[in-house]
Amino acid sequence: MTHGKVSMKNRFLKYWQLYVFLIIPVLYIIIFAYIPMGGLQIAFKDFTGLKGIWGSDWVGLKHFKTFLNSYQFKRVFMNTIGLSFYQLIAGFPIPIILALGLNSVRSEKYKKLVQTVTYMPHFISVIVLVGIINTLFNPITGLYGTISELLFGVQPADIFGNPGAFKHLYVWSGIWQNCGWSSIIYIAALSSVDKELHEAAKVDGANRFQRVIHIDFQAIIPTAIILLIMNTGKIMTIGFEKVFLMQNSLNLSSSEIISTYVYKVGLVTGGGDFSYATAIGLFNSVINLILIILVNKISKKVSNTSLW
Repeated sequence: MTHGKVSMKNRFLKYWQLYVFLIIPVLYIIIFAYIPMGGLQIAFKDFTGLKGIWGSDWVGLKHFKTFLNSYQFKRVFMNTIGLSFYQLIAGFPIPIILALGLNSVRSEKYKKLVQTVTYMPHFISVIVLVGIINTLFNPITGLYGTISELLFGVQPADIFGNPGAFKHLYVWSGIWQNCGWSSIIYIAALSSVDKELHEAAKVDGANRFQRVIHIDFQAIIPTAIILLIMNTGKIMTIGFEKVFLMQNSLNLSSSEIISTYVYKVGLVTGGGDFSYATAIGLFNSVINLILIILVNKISKKVSNTSLW
């Protein structure tokens, strides 16, 4: 035990600069991630400002039952799940395909050009992105309306007001914005592939497509699985800002998700029901936790790759 303490002390003295670097991120996590967790108790209380978080009366699972029995529950839950899975299924393979494609390009100039063009949308803010979508798909002044009038001579329907089109606009605009940036980690993983494997495959008669499938793709499978597990863990946490900005009264039937509903009941409607909103948010987080544990367990059993 004494030897262990001495070793730890020596290790700390030897790498003290690294431990100093850790202070700010650790403090950040404690202050902004762990301390606020104490406020989650209001999900089990009838919170009032006069009594405060610690003094409010306990009500058990009352707010969770209210949400589960609410007529809004089915709609917001199904919208959240549907949009999340659509985003995951459509968006997850595209960065992999892009990375494999870029890795196969021989021209470095062309490769860098494509990388730059695909990375750039990632740096556009959500507000600007929604503004671009609004401008492009405006039925009167947008590119969509102009082309429709030129081709068919009629003004098209308002896509933003169409509940069925909301999820497609949301998902594919997100893919356009982030596919290039998301491909970086796969390109980095592909850089570790031994070139001798490709040379050996060439000698055996494998063409480029076969080498991509049997060498490059196999090399990034562990990375893809880890990212899939992490993405599954936040499947219920769709970005609030973009959905809220794209939302209007006409598409509300498909655009109302848990995070926007929490905002409305927590801060807007009737002065704010903080306990109810916290209960919904906690319910959301518990589902995310269950999903990430399940997917991690399945992945560990099937592919022997997991987060823990």
